[in-house]
Amino acid sequence: MGKVIGFELNSQHPEKAAEFYSNVFGWKVAEPHWDYRSVTTGSYAYTGINGGIAKGPNDYPFGTRIHIEVDSIDQSIAKAVEYGAMIVRDKMEFDRFYLVI
Repeated sequence: MGKVIGFELNSQHPEKAAEFYSNVFGWKVAEPHWDYRSVTTGSYAYTGINGGIAKGPNDYPFGTRIHIEVDSIDQSIAKAVEYGAMIVRDKMEFDRFYLVI
């Protein structure tokens, strides 16, 4: 089953977004790495789904993405397309995961 394991908030002003979410919700926001700030939303006492805040690209400047863990990304992409999804960008490979938009 696909499990939500994270999120990403896009902003053209990620430093302001980081300050906002940190001050309003108490999120711990890491220093930026390539315009991406890792976010911790919970603690051992209060669990949460962690994620990040990033400077959004020109074609997707604002918005929210969720990260879903699956057994096979290729099978999941094929099934999503079969059920009407439109792939905006081809699968991108990172060190430990893939990203599809």
